[in-house]
Amino acid sequence: MPSDQVTKAQISVAANKYAYKLMRERKDGTLGSLFINRSERYKVGGFMIAKSYPTKGFALRPFIHCTAEPEAPHLSAEGRRWVAVRIVGPYARMEYRGKTWLLANQVQIMEKL
Repeated sequence: MPSDQVTKAQISVAANKYAYKLMRERKDGTLGSLFINRSERYKVGGFMIAKSYPTKGFALRPFIHCTAEPEAPHLSAEGRRWVAVRIVGPYARMEYRGKTWLLANQVQIMEKL
């Protein structure tokens, strides 16, 4: 997402907001990020904390990207799984590619869908 759009995002401090995240599902059942810091493993019930991982070929996006609905038509679902997440603390809400995106600093993985 263009960085100037993040500054135009609507900030919310609502606690326990639920959202969705598309993740890579490994053969052992653990989950991982799609593109950045792919080696990190997560389990249902675990927390993801946003950190900055500069990666060649990708824009720097120091937030966890979630969607309001389990839809992201521009991303392939092959080898991936939607999970429900609970956003912990403040988050930004913005519209991009016709969808509502939620940018969080921390999320808890609640369940695989």
